[in-house]
Amino acid sequence: MGRWPMPSQWNARNAVRAGTEGLLDVLHPVLVLGRGARCLAGRGRAWWERTPRERRGPTLFVVAACAVLLWLLPYGPPLAALGLLGATAWYGRRGAAGATLRAAPTDVQRARLQALYEALVPYFALDGDPRPEPLYAYDGHWERAFEEFAFRDGRISGLLLRYPASFRDGELAERLRVEQLLAAKTGRGREYRFCWDEECNLLEMTALEPLPTGIHAQPFVTAPGETVLGFTDGCEVHRTVPVHFAGESAPRDVPPVVWRTGARSTEQHLLAVGTPGSGTSSLLRSLALQALCGGDVLIVDGDGGGEFASFAARCGVLGVESTLPGALAALEWAARETERRLLETSRARQRGEGAPEDVRRPLWVLVDRPAALSCLAGTEGWADPQELLRVPLRHGRAAGVIVAVAEQFDGMDELGEAVLTHTRARVVLGAVSPEQAGAVLGEAPQTGPAPDAPPGRGFARLGEGPVLRLQVPATPDPMDETAGEAQRSAVRALLPEPVRAPAHAPAQETAGVPAPLPPAGQAT
Repeated sequence: MGRWPMPSQWNARNAVRAGTEGLLDVLHPVLVLGRGARCLAGRGRAWWERTPRERRGPTLFVVAACAVLLWLLPYGPPLAALGLLGATAWYGRRGAAGATLRAAPTDVQRARLQALYEALVPYFALDGDPRPEPLYAYDGHWERAFEEFAFRDGRISGLLLRYPASFRDGELAERLRVEQLLAAKTGRGREYRFCWDEECNLLEMTALEPLPTGIHAQPFVTAPGETVLGFTDGCEVHRTVPVHFAGESAPRDVPPVVWRTGARSTEQHLLAVGTPGSGTSSLLRSLALQALCGGDVLIVDGDGGGEFASFAARCGVLGVESTLPGALAALEWAARETERRLLETSRARQRGEGAPEDVRRPLWVLVDRPAALSCLAGTEGWADPQELLRVPLRHGRAAGVIVAVAEQFDGMDELGEAVLTHTRARVVLGAVSPEQAGAVLGEAPQTGPAPDAPPGRGFARLGEGPVLRLQVPATPDPMDETAGEAQRSAVRALLPEPVRAPAHAPAQETAGVPAPLPPAGQAT
């Protein structure tokens, strides 16, 4: 039990260990004989290699003569077999005894464990404890409380400790104090997962491996209505998708964070909040590239920096607006389009028919930095663009409209009530504190990313689910010269074709091309 709604690895290891011990008890004789046979074979091979070459022939002759003699003697073969079986069991038993010995920690590791134990004493020790040897005491030893431990690169990477029943493990503040201490004493710059077993008074700490960062934009294997936000730990998501890494030819299976949209989704809309340069715009570009595979996209760039100019005048892109008048017109059209889709769906159901094809095609509304647009609209005396999002946010699930909003932490206070209420899929990017992330996600992660976390690194939470670590695929602006060429080429390869053929193309090549969609800046 704990803040992470997932089973403790300690409980899982207990179940696996119990099953393994039962299987080993059944197969113990076979394992002993196999271990002894391997030991005898190794000794025989070593003896043969030590024998000089000129003596190997006579030695083989003597061995063959003894084998023939045993064959001719009464009860010779059974006695030889029993003798070989006894020697095999003897050497196998010695190997089993040696295998049960546990490697003792080194002096350096003992010192680290003792220092951690002494740091925990003020948190777990009970004043006036009448027990002669309490779990935590200033003159105590770490072996009293630490059940299991593991080291990686000289630092503690795993720990299972027992704490007294008097500790108030049901209070979040008390648990946070212990978690912050463990994270500081076992090594900063890493992320940890803590599992509290309140029934058994056990705390398990695990240092998590860094998430992969070499994943660029590419087509992902997903079902209709599924979108990959990024990638996370294998212990938290029991599903993988094949992914190509930069510089590798063969794909690898990586667990994704999948966001599901559609009529049955409970997290139809998304809000991503991050620090400057953390990758929120990159996340919106990744969503746009995936959405264009089966839907239409309307992009509003509130920052006005041209981050989405590469999507302009592309098939499936209804518009890319970076000015206040264009953004207001586009969002007003999105609200009317949502109402039209609802009306068409209602009429089709009354006739006993399915929704029209244009209504079933998803419409994605991607808004970057809406707080900047709201601030500008307020100074100009115009309508708040966020209020125009109220209809798509409230009725988007029934109308097939998905809204994704990206904002920075300094603009969080400017977000409207409609955006905060209806965006149940949440993403936090950047090196932020657990408290800052918890204000967006609704539940604080146990540790935050390292200060030198790469762009696209953060956390995600879908509805009331667990907080997942997240690494967004690298999806830079194709016209950003500071980004890697391989990453920009991957984005360019996924962009749809332009709605108009180049002016220098021959006339016969443009014949038969269907009528293009409205150019960027015009939403119809």
